Amino acid sequence: MNYRMDIQYDGTRYGGWQKQKDTDNTIQGKIEEVLGRMCGTPVSIQGAGRTDAGVHARGQVANVFLDTDKTCEEICRYLNQYLPEDIEITRVTKAEERFHSRLNAKEKVYQYRVVTGVHKNVFERKYQCPLHEDLDVKAMKQAAGYLEGTHDFKSFCSNKKMKKSSVRTIFCIEIEDLGQEVKLTFTGNGFLYNMVRILAGTLIEVGRGERKPEEMPGILEGCDRSLAGFTAPARGLTLLEVRY
Repeated sequence: MNYRMDIQYDGTRYGGWQKQKDTDNTIQGKIEEVLGRMCGTPVSIQGAGRTDAGVHARGQVANVFLDTDKTCEEICRYLNQYLPEDIEITRVTKAEERFHSRLNAKEKVYQYRVVTGVHKNVFERKYQCPLHEDLDVKAMKQAAGYLEGTHDFKSFCSNKKMKKSSVRTIFCIEIEDLGQEVKLTFTGNGFLYNMVRILAGTLIEVGRGERKPEEMPGILEGCDRSLAGFTAPARGLTLLEVRY
């Protein structure tokens, strides 16, 4: 039976979502370990988004094929009983046999949070980039307008050896100025390696006055990572939602 899992996690102390050979400290690895114990056999899960080390998720989705007599509620309870406190399975449901959490995803929503005020929020600090500078949000919104739509985002990808298409569609970039914090919300059909963090870094540079909004088309057309801005710190990024 194919099951869908909705997942939240604080990525601070993990090496990212994807299981790796040199460490067992990943979100995927932790969940597979508990499921394997429950089923008595190795289990492999598929995640919708391969979040980087230090990146968080409120709405990650994964699917897994399990041979078990447990109900969805029992699977969910078992997982949360044995998973670390900073990983939570919020829901387990039966899925269609052909459902694939990554391949069937239509939209993903990521949010990047930047502290612009003088003081840090002690209770939110692990989920924000501590910039502590004023940003020109109007210029950032203007720059974001150039980045929306379907483009080749090779300039916004850290994987230099990527052979697959780097064309993606960004449906919307919403930028909110909350006084002490600026939130950048990116909705797209998919994102390349480090893409959201590079987009955030580039828009932050626009907000600082280090770049002009009108430079964005040239950066896109150049298809060269060195043309775009810095890769913003992982801690400010959260996967909010995956839509099907």
